[in-house]
Amino acid sequence: MKVRHFLCVWLVLFVSLPVPGKSAGSNKGLLEEEYLAVFMEGKKVGYAIQSREVAGGKVTTTEKVSITISRADVPVTINMAETSIETTDGKPLGFEVTQELSAMTMKVTGTVNNQGMAELIVTSMGNEQKSTIEWPSGAVMAEGLRLLTQKKGLKDGLQYSANLFSPGILQAVDAQIKIGPKRNVDLLGRVVALTEVTTTVNLPGAGEIVSTGFVDDQLRMQKSIMPMAGMQIEMIACVKEFALGENDVFEVIDKMFLASPQPLDNIDSASSASYYLSPTKGAALKIPVTDNQKVRLENGQVCVTVSPVAPPAGARFPYKGKDEVILEALKPTRFVQSDNKEIIKLARQAVGDCKDAAKAAKKIEAFVAKYVENKGLSVGYASAAEVAASKQGDCSEFAVLTAAMCRAVGIPAQVVVGMAYVKDFSGLTIGRQAKFESGAFGGHAWVQAYIGDKWVGLDAAFNSAGLGGYGPGHIALSIGSGNPEDFLNLVSTMGQFKIDKVIVNK
Repeated sequence: MKVRHFLCVWLVLFVSLPVPGKSAGSNKGLLEEEYLAVFMEGKKVGYAIQSREVAGGKVTTTEKVSITISRADVPVTINMAETSIETTDGKPLGFEVTQELSAMTMKVTGTVNNQGMAELIVTSMGNEQKSTIEWPSGAVMAEGLRLLTQKKGLKDGLQYSANLFSPGILQAVDAQIKIGPKRNVDLLGRVVALTEVTTTVNLPGAGEIVSTGFVDDQLRMQKSIMPMAGMQIEMIACVKEFALGENDVFEVIDKMFLASPQPLDNIDSASSASYYLSPTKGAALKIPVTDNQKVRLENGQVCVTVSPVAPPAGARFPYKGKDEVILEALKPTRFVQSDNKEIIKLARQAVGDCKDAAKAAKKIEAFVAKYVENKGLSVGYASAAEVAASKQGDCSEFAVLTAAMCRAVGIPAQVVVGMAYVKDFSGLTIGRQAKFESGAFGGHAWVQAYIGDKWVGLDAAFNSAGLGGYGPGHIALSIGSGNPEDFLNLVSTMGQFKIDKVIVNK
């Protein structure tokens, strides 16, 4: 269950959200670093550091965040640093993102050229991937946003928008900014008059995510609040010693499950299951329709019917069609490195001389189920190449390696993010709490492979755990390539609905 993905995605969101901050003053020399403590549900779990440096006609803005949580008594630390490099008038020049997730590190460096393109280098496990993306027209980064905020000011009721490029997800997002009144805000015992700033970001695949910030008259962020998966994340400005000081133990496992209204024994052997979801007030659920999942509205509820399709026999691979979406599902990405030599080797080993696409995909699923030996909770958010080397991880590691191996032999594959039903998770009986006595749904990741003319579900993690692989107990919320941004819909959707009823068809 992808607890750390909530955290990883939240870090991506934090360093990207356009809450005015980081000194609006001097343009000469290094500005003093600002420290903030990070809280989850009132417990201190880490820190953030913000800095801005002006030198040689360039402005370098850096934001670092580090959080440590407990997953079934296993501590997990996630670090992210994001740097943007711009001219003094806010023109983008380059950026750098480093993600450290337990033992796994990935670095993305981008250089924006005069032709409106960004040249990327992704480094992981000592390997480099180079690619080019088009720079979004009119997009700004930290300094461009700071200048815009400085120009607009903090008048109560003011509203404006910004096209903000997020290096963490390598795309621009639309941000709507609304200035509110001054309020007395408690900053760890200090009560300070600060201006409220509400930021609404429209994220692809996730809809709107709203954060509330409080800034001083110099536009420095002193407090921010963001909902995530039904929890509340806060950052509060403080002295360095407290920010970097000891953290509380914050156990997140049980907070990442949604109670089932009834026991779903042997759900993996059912032909289909219909889930009746009741959104919380004001929530707009975005649930994808796939070959395996249909969605309809019924009496104010969202009914999701999961009916796994059987792979058509006799389909061949590699895929030779021209559908752009399917062709995209064959390309290597920064987390699904299907062009990696070791992954290609493993894929050929798994498939052998098999010519049938359905059988080949199942061979890959079974291979990955056995290949990932260490299923410990301390692993960070790893890419397929990292999993191939380490043989460790949980559901997303199974998923990205399965997808990469499928793509490596010419079977289009996508990583699906959603929720799956369990009664037990890594030796923890979910039913130990009254609210989970009927089992629960937790964040999960699996794969769908394009075989013949259908997208077919594969779940190497469930296969490995003896849970039957992909089945009607899976509810898809987002589909992509396993990159952090693919989990945005899961982050924004968790905590936004409850499951009132389940109808299982045997």
